[in-house]
Amino acid sequence: MKSTRILIVDDEPDVLAFMQHLLVMKGYDVELAVGGEEALSVLVERAPALLITDLRMPGLDGMGLLSKVREQHLEVPSIVLSAAGDIAMAVRAMRAGAVDYLTKPVDVGALLLAVERALQRRDLQTEAENLRGQLSARNQDGLDGLLGVSLPMQRIYRMARQVAPARATVLITGESGTGKGQVARVIHELSPRRAAPFVAVHCAALAETLLESELFGHEKGAFTGADKRRLGRFEQASGGTLFLDEIGEVPLATQVKLLRLLQERTLERVGGNESISIDVRVIAATSKDLTSEICEGRFREDLFYRLNVVHMEMPPLRLRGHDAVILAEHFLQRFARENHRRIDGLADDARAKVLSHSWPGNVRELENAMERAVVFSEGSVVHAEALPFETVPLGLDDILVPGASLAEIERYAITKTLAAVNGSTSRAAEILGVSVRTVQYRLHEYGSLVSRTIEGDADPTASRH
Repeated sequence: MKSTRILIVDDEPDVLAFMQHLLVMKGYDVELAVGGEEALSVLVERAPALLITDLRMPGLDGMGLLSKVREQHLEVPSIVLSAAGDIAMAVRAMRAGAVDYLTKPVDVGALLLAVERALQRRDLQTEAENLRGQLSARNQDGLDGLLGVSLPMQRIYRMARQVAPARATVLITGESGTGKGQVARVIHELSPRRAAPFVAVHCAALAETLLESELFGHEKGAFTGADKRRLGRFEQASGGTLFLDEIGEVPLATQVKLLRLLQERTLERVGGNESISIDVRVIAATSKDLTSEICEGRFREDLFYRLNVVHMEMPPLRLRGHDAVILAEHFLQRFARENHRRIDGLADDARAKVLSHSWPGNVRELENAMERAVVFSEGSVVHAEALPFETVPLGLDDILVPGASLAEIERYAITKTLAAVNGSTSRAAEILGVSVRTVQYRLHEYGSLVSRTIEGDADPTASRH
């Protein structure tokens, strides 16, 4: 198997020799460059899997090298090395695209962990791009919300691939605007049913009197105005997939008929008595807590179990870390094309604002914000003042108990504790009663920049714990 190639850039021979020895011992193929100019020629000729560069070097320094990498569209993840007093510069580098930073002198454990998670992030991004490539080849639109490389989204990608070939009913839960409909379409497009229709019904948008007719169809004369037979959405989706969005809004009377249909795979049109066999894969979605709805008597427990054969929970955008920037850049390019504008991307202050916002409206809110940013930006780069929201960082005061998920509470606890100890992962782990590796893993899951938000107060030793 071919080993992974890493390019290390520094003007200090001892630093280069130390890191080369360490990484070669771990099985990596290491190439060295003394200074930014030499590194750039190597990058252009043969891009490595990972770039590790010092920030302060004579000539073309680390920041300049990162800028050249972006200008030439070289898709190389980078880790930057900074002196203990250069934390602010390291944070600037991360806002410019670096995935992690280490302080000098470099700690062995910190280096190996940073390399491991940077390469893992690259692999996850490749997997996400491959998935989108498969879907784009089928000319499917509306999948914007599935961009991203965060671990929560990688779990969604893997589940989508696993459940797509099956006939099992899928229940997708999550907050409004998280992309439940996009996931349903992905499952359909990856399934053997892809050539048949994908039919979506927004259950909350239909009056109770119309919902049954919309779903099951009706016979001529079934009610006033029914002047001819009409096939319902289940029959329209024959051989394919029916997506029932906001299933929690379906009235109890209709729930009974849905349950029977899922159990027997047959339906009767409104006003008819003929039993019609159907072959449809059902995917349902809701932003409601159906277990609470069951306790309140508003949702049938037997229908819930029939729908909840496979459960997928969409992560809110605030738990997807750097995905917010990836999505923002994607939406900017899309709206720039639609408005015949040239937008090169987000400025550093805009990136920071995107990352620090809590995004209560999730991907839908982000999409709308980027459309407005394209309209109001005067130059080719979007700055923070063009973003139509006030930055409201997440904090413990935002937690509603009950109301918040365990994942949200855990994130609040970790980030708040890190802020209190000036970013030291070892001290935070001690206070929280968990291992340092658990804290580091969670920070990686939230997005690497989350752990670097305390620009002025960051503990210079934090990355060495």
